Amino acid sequence: MELSEAARALLSARYLLKDEKGKVVETVEQMFQRVARHVARAEALYGEDEEAMAERFFHLMSSLRFLPNSPTLMNAGRRKAQLAACFVLPVSDSMDSIFDTLKHAALILQSGGGTGFSFSNLRPNADIVGSTGGVASGPVSFMKIYNKATEVIKQGGARRGANMGILRVDHPDIIEFVRIKKEEGGLENFNISVAVTDRFMEAVEKDEEFPLINPRTKCEVKRLRARFIFDEIVCAAWKTGDPGLIFIDRINEANPTPLIGEIESTNPCGEQPLLPYEACVLGSMNLSNYIQGGSIDFESLERDVELAVRFLDDAIDVNEYPVPEIERMHKGNRKIGLGLMGWADSLILLGIPYNSKRAFELARKVMHSIDATSKRASALLAEKRGVFPNFKGSVYDRPGMPRVRNATTTTIAPTGSISIIAGCSSGIEPLFAIAYKRRILDREFLEMNGYFLEVAKKRGFFSHELVERIKTEGTIGHIEEIPRDIRRLFVCAFEIPPLDHIEMQASFQAFTDNAVSKTVNLKERTKRSEVGKIFFHAWKRRLKGITVFRYASKKGTLLRVYDD
Repeated sequence: MELSEAARALLSARYLLKDEKGKVVETVEQMFQRVARHVARAEALYGEDEEAMAERFFHLMSSLRFLPNSPTLMNAGRRKAQLAACFVLPVSDSMDSIFDTLKHAALILQSGGGTGFSFSNLRPNADIVGSTGGVASGPVSFMKIYNKATEVIKQGGARRGANMGILRVDHPDIIEFVRIKKEEGGLENFNISVAVTDRFMEAVEKDEEFPLINPRTKCEVKRLRARFIFDEIVCAAWKTGDPGLIFIDRINEANPTPLIGEIESTNPCGEQPLLPYEACVLGSMNLSNYIQGGSIDFESLERDVELAVRFLDDAIDVNEYPVPEIERMHKGNRKIGLGLMGWADSLILLGIPYNSKRAFELARKVMHSIDATSKRASALLAEKRGVFPNFKGSVYDRPGMPRVRNATTTTIAPTGSISIIAGCSSGIEPLFAIAYKRRILDREFLEMNGYFLEVAKKRGFFSHELVERIKTEGTIGHIEEIPRDIRRLFVCAFEIPPLDHIEMQASFQAFTDNAVSKTVNLKERTKRSEVGKIFFHAWKRRLKGITVFRYASKKGTLLRVYDD
């Protein structure tokens, strides 16, 4: 298999087995064999041929047509084989709960998983503490403790932990929460999002006051202008990229098991809403490997989607869970999240500009195919293995609905690391730039888009001087010597209008069970008011969440335009 220098460096640093001295002791091919054999062990539980399925899983991964989430690649076949990427843990309003959850989070982070928390149940700052007669310090103070603990935990022995911290918009401490990332070094191990309700967004539209509720007493403690809260959110997001928004009512409308509980939080990147103590195993199809003769080979894609669903369902059975409550919840709902990566590459190979009507229509067609195929595959598994245990009372427990093995089957993840391994563009994101530096651990790699170089040579406008200019400037939209249709085809993230980013996210969300990881990239000169318009448009388009990133608003960006 062909792997880039960056992919090999990443695999050596984080994924391949090492001996006691830190020396790599397996090849990439052996890694895929290790993962395939471990996951296929689940086949024996159902009287199936374990060796034959391990061989099929190996070929699916080693061809780079499908890759599971990083913890599966890292941990399968090891002593602590924790395979899931996404977790949500409950934080209740007691010291026991707060620190039990922190302990559980430490175990998850150590295994390579990411954790999401809603701190909305904690009593606000300065509220009474009946047991001591003192006053509470509020959610943000405990988030700082979680952040510090995360700082000292290395995920999988190679990477820092990732957390999502969520607070409801009606919590009395919402303003303190929104402003926390504006502080120097504020919660650097957290992404944060505000859980906004439809009622809040309507109050912003109408310029009404909005009640803040003490979660301990369930009583209103004060009112603020909804637009004041919204403007604080917008200001912080414009300045730092945080907080994002999750549209919590929209998320719970799509909750497949409402009798089991209400969804309060997501995983760190927002694409996986989960119930408390729930987990999910993710995987992604590399769509660019299914482009044949100027079109998508849907027959091959759908065949491999069926196999990928089986792989992810098997992973649940062989997973070694860090906490018993998580095992009960995950095996109760059996959520999996299959999505895709290589979307921008695929559009280039098809000659379709990213922000075009054809691209939006194709996004819906592709995701509808993946979702429908995954449901059929899940139903076929259920015929032999049974429906998920919490099926009764679920959205599937009604006439005309499929009897499925998994409460959810589709998710669009960011695929940051696995797309590097697969050698494709990440998730459904557009190209970041034509030339840029990518930082992996303490190394930087110059990346130049190979498809662009091929087209430049084929169309006759390639020159070494042009390449050097692109290395310096990153993008090509302003370079008039490049044909207009090529500039349009190789459009980059910061050149795409914000509403087109949202339209692409909405196109995929229409056929995705869980949520869609997608960033609305903004130019550095973008005005704050534009962020507010983006948030409202995302709500109107019925997204489940929205994240913006204004260029240069965060230090240490992983991808940077090349600047010698």
